[in-house]
Amino acid sequence: GKDRLASSRMGKYSVDIPEHSKSCKARGSNLRVHYKNTHETAEAIKGLSLTRAQKYLRDVIEHKDAIPFRKHMGGVGRKAQVKKYKGATQCRWPVKSCKFLLDLLTNAESNAEINSLDTESLYITHIQVNRAPKMRRRTYRAHGRINPYMSSPCHVEMILSEKAEKDNVKKGESAGSNTVARRATQGGGGFSE
Repeated sequence: GKDRLASSRMGKYSVDIPEHSKSCKARGSNLRVHYKNTHETAEAIKGLSLTRAQKYLRDVIEHKDAIPFRKHMGGVGRKAQVKKYKGATQCRWPVKSCKFLLDLLTNAESNAEINSLDTESLYITHIQVNRAPKMRRRTYRAHGRINPYMSSPCHVEMILSEKAEKDNVKKGESAGSNTVARRATQGGGGFSE
């Protein structure tokens, strides 16, 4: 009963972190910003340090840098600015998504200061963007017809950890990696006889 009450108040994250780990969290629900743009922006800052991520997002807002679009890239133009990112040819400057993520990073930074963490050594170890329920409006078309005019909001959650914690998380993931994949590399074909 007590655990369920605590999780309903704080909100549930898709990743569990230990109670006394050197980490801080921030989340936003039903944000009125496009899911696809925010997903690409979040993927671009995953794994960066807090200060590097903030500088990168500010540079994108000023068009000094760009967000490479790798998944949701239908109709996205090809730009020379994306050449420095491996495997990407298309990019954009999603200003609104950058502002929302900057606000969440600022929130996480203040949470870290409250928990007396070193903000200089924080890295984004987990960031996730999910679709939220669409909001409905309508637009008026020719010949008296009406079409839907939906918005695509999103939920964002992030966890920032100190450098030592980040290394431990990486080691923990590799130690508990998929056994089928491990067997496949050993030549067992992924299945035990």
